[in-house]
Amino acid sequence: MNEVPKVLDLESIPCPLNVVKCKLALEKLSVNETLIVHLDKGEPEEMVKKALRKMNYFFKTIEEDQKTIKFKIVHEGC
Repeated sequence: MNEVPKVLDLESIPCPLNVVKCKLALEKLSVNETLIVHLDKGEPEEMVKKALRKMNYFFKTIEEDQKTIKFKIVHEGC
């Protein structure tokens, strides 16, 4: 049975608030849950991805255009 992924829309949210909101959303995920994150390209994308790498999360881009990017993060546990 596939669970519906949680979606976090951070478009138009300034740095560093988007990083904080992403971290809080990840803390609420259960093991094997998926979070889909929508972000503006540029600094917001760079800052969130940098924070994810620092926390050892893996993410994959699933959609992007000139202004926005959407990627998924799967919480795999320790």
